[in-house]
Amino acid sequence: MSPAEARLKEVPSNMTEAEWQQRVNLAACYRLVSLYGWDDLVDTHISARVPGPDHHFLINPYGLMFDEITASSLVKVDLHGNQLSESEYSINPAGFTIHSAIHEVREDAICVLHLHTLDGTAVSSSAEGLLPLNQTAQLVTHDLAYHDYEGIALDHDERPRLQQDLGDHNHMLLRNHGTLTVGRSVASAFERMYHLERACSMQVRTRALGTPVYPVEDIAIEKNTELLANRDRAELRATNLVWPPLLRKLDRELPGYRS
Repeated sequence: MSPAEARLKEVPSNMTEAEWQQRVNLAACYRLVSLYGWDDLVDTHISARVPGPDHHFLINPYGLMFDEITASSLVKVDLHGNQLSESEYSINPAGFTIHSAIHEVREDAICVLHLHTLDGTAVSSSAEGLLPLNQTAQLVTHDLAYHDYEGIALDHDERPRLQQDLGDHNHMLLRNHGTLTVGRSVASAFERMYHLERACSMQVRTRALGTPVYPVEDIAIEKNTELLANRDRAELRATNLVWPPLLRKLDRELPGYRS
């Protein structure tokens, strides 16, 4: 049996193959976040839109650690917060506020990834924000938005402000809170978060040296901004070059997400 046939055989009878594949990719993303040490107990969340016209999306059951998430355990909800799949768990209400806001207005935001990492939250709490100090940071800073902290995101009235602040950007620092990325696929949202988190960690370490920062020439920043503006190319890189080896890594080190 080929891998494609094996995947098809695993599709439950109550969903399409497209939904199942999205579930597998999203479950893999949760496990990768855990593998990279970016998780925060049962908090933070990643969502992915179910293929189709209904704007339903998948999100984690509130009460499972990220390394426990499987394709079948993900919860499907609509934009009103109604759970559309059976689960003994509810969903994180703050997670619903953030993710529904973005899925409601960004057709291209198929996946939304939000974290509370140490370095990401540290930089989000710094008045200077993320600076284009190095090549990795410049993968992000040309496409970075900010949203001011309004308390734990339980108030649905915050959603229009979050939508406005994100605009058409794909990276965001939630001030005093954490990091957020979006992508046309789970793969591109994850790769963007990888670069955002590394850029934050690099800035924290650079500042910790206590020495003057060697400046990057403006012309180099402009060159990189122009080069990185092609979102179609970024999507192809994420899905075809980066994601397959990440899944192989996960299959070696933290398998079980496909169940």
